[in-house]
Amino acid sequence: MPFARPTLLFVLAIAACRVEDGRRLAADSVAAVRKANTIANAPKPAGTAAGFREPASARYDPALDVVFVSNVDGAPGAKDGNGFISRVRPDGTVDSLRFIAGGRGGAKLDAPKGLAITGDTLWAADIDAVRAFDARTGAPLATVDLKPLGAAFLSGTAVGPDGALYVTDAGPGGRSDAAHGNRIFRIGAGRRASVAVHSDSLGAPSGITWDARGNRFIIVQWGGARILAWRPGDAQPRTIGFGAKQMDGVQLLADGRLIVSSRAEHAIMIRFAAEEYTVKGFSAPGDFGVDTRRQRLAIPIADKNTVEFWDIPPFTPPATP
Repeated sequence: MPFARPTLLFVLAIAACRVEDGRRLAADSVAAVRKANTIANAPKPAGTAAGFREPASARYDPALDVVFVSNVDGAPGAKDGNGFISRVRPDGTVDSLRFIAGGRGGAKLDAPKGLAITGDTLWAADIDAVRAFDARTGAPLATVDLKPLGAAFLSGTAVGPDGALYVTDAGPGGRSDAAHGNRIFRIGAGRRASVAVHSDSLGAPSGITWDARGNRFIIVQWGGARILAWRPGDAQPRTIGFGAKQMDGVQLLADGRLIVSSRAEHAIMIRFAAEEYTVKGFSAPGDFGVDTRRQRLAIPIADKNTVEFWDIPPFTPPATP
């Protein structure tokens, strides 16, 4: 059924972002920008879809004009075969709750989390393996086993400029140690897998997205509060900003706005340059997707078994004072 209007009560909190070089805009300019952001640029609730089972990640497929939602349906690290992927229409109708389900039609899914799409292939990070499915039919295509490379708790996925799939490993329960986690894997041509980077500086990485303007990946930490940048081939990521603890999703909009979700803050944080505004009141926001046709966020809320939709108004970057 189409989504209903959400009942979420939220508070819009405006705060200046930490800037790497310590510079600050003049106080009057900051106040003006904050006021404009509050009125014109704050995301607005568009509705809620329900009936999921611990939804973890949402991804919009522009070719099919649908949103895919991964469902853990059980303990996030349990290989119980209960996981499934839903298909949702843009109006919030759950077109197929169990579009792909573990144990059905040859599909294997335990606790799927991060989703990514390359062409007609839907990828799902599933504990220590990555599953590939036909996005149109749901038919299983392949499983790439990353356990031999040290995978323990795969989290986020993103497609690089080379067409390869990059997958973060946050470690068991988001607690990386010397043996588990703090890795980004690469799955390239022929589904050949490798460790792209292994570094304690990743800090239990969760969300990941490609920044075409900066020619880099942007990564957020579950185990820390840093926002990182990393280029394939670099031995270490570098810190480009700070967010909050338990960050899960990260997306970069075409206009340059960076959006991050944080379970610890129960919030979605949107920032551009030196400004940040935060929508609070989400109980457990997950790895969200962006409907690029309608400029709308699809945010999984794991503890409520819902996906909330929020419209993103057009954005005019503030003038440099």
